[in-house]
Amino acid sequence: MEVQGRVKMIGETQTFGSNGFRKREIVVTTEEQYPQHIMVEFVQDKTDLLNNYKVGQQVKININLRGREWVNPQGETKYFNSIQGWRIEALQPAAGGDMPPVPPTEAFEPVSDLKEDDNDDLPF
Repeated sequence: MEVQGRVKMIGETQTFGSNGFRKREIVVTTEEQYPQHIMVEFVQDKTDLLNNYKVGQQVKININLRGREWVNPQGETKYFNSIQGWRIEALQPAAGGDMPPVPPTEAFEPVSDLKEDDNDDLPF
C-alpha cells in the first residue's frame, strides 16, 4: 500500500524505554477533493529515511497497516491501529537538487587566438 501527498510536518526522532525503541512521525496531506492529513510513523532504523525530506515536498510513502490488541487493567479489550512507513521517495526533486552543475565562466570566454582578418569568411 502507499500514500501520496505533500509533506505537512516531519517530527523529531523519539526514543522510548531502556531498549532504545525509536519512532519518527511524518504528516502527509493528500491532494484530492477532500484532502486528508495522514500521519505515518517510521520506526527503528527507518527513522533516518526522513532526513532528506522537507515540508512542502511531494512524496510517495510505502506503508503497512498495523493493528494490536490491549487489555486494560479493568479487563476491557482495546484495539489500536497504526500506519507504519518502510520506504519514502520524492515525486519531485528538492529545490536545486538535480540541477546540472554550472560550467566555469572560462567556458563562456571568447576564444582570443583568432586574428581580426579571420572574421572575413563569416556568413553574416
